[in-house]
Amino acid sequence: MPTQDDIRAAAERIAPHIRRTPVFRLEPADTGLAVPVTLKLEQLQVTGSFKPRGAFNRILSSRVPEAGVIAASGGNHGLAVAHAAQKLKLNAEIYVPGPTPEAKKKRIMDTGAWVYVGGMVYEHARLAAEERAAETGALMVHAYDQEEVLAGQGTIGMELEEQAPDLSHLLVAIGGGGLYAGIASWYRDRINMVLVEPEACPTMFVAAMTGAPTDAPTGGIAADSLGARRIGEIAFATMQEWGGNSVVLADELILKAQRWLWDRLRIVAEPGGATALAALLSGAWKPPSDAHVGVVVCGANCDPGSVVG
Repeated sequence: MPTQDDIRAAAERIAPHIRRTPVFRLEPADTGLAVPVTLKLEQLQVTGSFKPRGAFNRILSSRVPEAGVIAASGGNHGLAVAHAAQKLKLNAEIYVPGPTPEAKKKRIMDTGAWVYVGGMVYEHARLAAEERAAETGALMVHAYDQEEVLAGQGTIGMELEEQAPDLSHLLVAIGGGGLYAGIASWYRDRINMVLVEPEACPTMFVAAMTGAPTDAPTGGIAADSLGARRIGEIAFATMQEWGGNSVVLADELILKAQRWLWDRLRIVAEPGGATALAALLSGAWKPPSDAHVGVVVCGANCDPGSVVG
């Protein structure tokens, strides 16, 4: 797991390339809930998700060979790696699963990266990318199970503690677990983490039930951002070390939260980006009466018409 010093070093390393995203505080009158809620608006990050933090830190802390960088992704991580490669003038190859939205594939290609379809699910794309990396020597930038990537994601926690130091609980969406593991590595035991995942791709829930990272379903409306085959080894170790309540949600609750963000705040979020908030708005997770709850809105890479139409 990354240390707090790793995360501080990552913050300094990536600062020229990422945004310090804002927070937005909602009072009980705004939400109908009994507690204040602070949103960390990471959907405003460059490329529209939190992913560039980890991508830049992995690349900038590594020796990149002439072959460049390579990654597998349902979309957001691939776009982040492709964007970082473009800014750093490196070659990039991105492997995506077949169902990846065309809009995400186009944005990756617009950076100048090569895009390849590697199977129908993320796991197939990951295996194809790893095989290609072994052939070319390119630097593999894992979506969620590399210490340097997680240290980059942990800078969200570092920022958020400065912006909202009185938070008692923090809700994050979980797929492969990189966002959760990075933030938890910063806060450690200073905050209560709530891990929210769709019931159609419940990686941490399955791992908790079996006692180890185990293959889980990879379907549903948020699969392009949260549809890892299994929880990452580092994320599972983080959960065992620092804990976290797990909440599993139906897709319709995620869609309601996505629409709530637009109707009430004019915030566009993709389904994965609205997943953490859905646990709170739906009542699937109920905060203690004295809580101040933080929620990471982690991505906005969707067709706006699917939200605002």
